[in-house]
Amino acid sequence: MTHNHISFIGCEHPYNDARIVLFGAPFDGTVSFRPGTRFAPSVIRQDSFGLETYSPYLDKDLKDANVHDAGDIDVVFGNTRKTLDRIRDKAKDIVTSNKIPFLIGGEHLVTLGAIEALSERFPNLKVLHFDAHTDLRDSYEDEKLSHATVMRRVYELLGDKSIYQFGIRSGLKEEFLFAKNHLTIEPFTLNTVGDVVKNLNANPIYISLDLDVLDPSTMMGTGTPEPGGVTFKELTHALYQLKGLNIVGCDVVELSPHYDTSGVSTAVAAKLIRELLMIL
Repeated sequence: MTHNHISFIGCEHPYNDARIVLFGAPFDGTVSFRPGTRFAPSVIRQDSFGLETYSPYLDKDLKDANVHDAGDIDVVFGNTRKTLDRIRDKAKDIVTSNKIPFLIGGEHLVTLGAIEALSERFPNLKVLHFDAHTDLRDSYEDEKLSHATVMRRVYELLGDKSIYQFGIRSGLKEEFLFAKNHLTIEPFTLNTVGDVVKNLNANPIYISLDLDVLDPSTMMGTGTPEPGGVTFKELTHALYQLKGLNIVGCDVVELSPHYDTSGVSTAVAAKLIRELLMIL
């Protein structure tokens, strides 16, 4: 179920005509430090009207991108699995309609629900994961479902060498070892994105962008800020290299807007969503 809502700027196309369907999952039930990501989808939509629909970087306009904003799903606070099931079902409906799901979180665990749906449709799915954190713990405080374990659960769905991590600079030693053995990881920077893209060919691709990959000087509005991150220009340069890939799904997660009362973090998130929509 979705609610009445303000649409993200330029994303008012009818569902049947849309190629991309935007939807929100305002859930932060497993955050390990500071909560608040549940507010991100609504605040991002509201602040998106500070943007133009035209991207001079890509020479494209959202009005021409055929995007439908379906609003937010009803999350179930207190029942993480049921929330993930609702995300999965929504993503599955979108994919079954031959459209691309674009998920706005919420915390990073919401990614799992979307990938559960997409992995059924695309058995050879690959994930490009931009983040400060490995998110590869097998459990966090004895919980298997956590934003600290999301990529471990995704790995269990997709298998070895299906996840490519960029910008990672925080995690347990065991997580980094697991990543080196089972994933493809570039710690600290995004310099290998272009090389990875060349080797992906026609593989179906899911993009998961945790906003804390950015340095806190750019993205202070997040629950787990991690110094030493990339700049906005470095991130967009990497994302623009994804043009032409067979992207079948995408998410942007982990904005906690109220930790940055200036609104800059929300503006950064909205602009990245605009650019990603046009890359798709």
